[in-house]
Amino acid sequence: MRKPRDFDAELKALGDKARQLKERKLHQLGELVIATGADVFPVEQLAGLLLSGVETKDAAIKEGWRKRGAAFFQRRADNAADRTRRDAGSTAKSDSAASSPGIEAREN
Repeated sequence: MRKPRDFDAELKALGDKARQLKERKLHQLGELVIATGADVFPVEQLAGLLLSGVETKDAAIKEGWRKRGAAFFQRRADNAADRTRRDAGSTAKSDSAASSPGIEAREN
């Protein structure tokens, strides 16, 4: 015999998942405001700026915004990759320097 589905538990799980997704989205939007430097604006000015963007109907303007946003994220990804490479390089140099007998001889 098949076990009946617990619709209440499934609905609660879906509600919890939706709440988590909303919280994550809100957190990411806050991070975006900070990352772009828009956190320097007063809240009213930032809200007005966003409302103006939502009300804009010109597709060319929106496409320009999209390209600029894509470039912003691309720069951030490139900077993160550069930092990772630099960190890995400096770690490799310090590891090889520590194992080098010539450096130990100079220190003594």
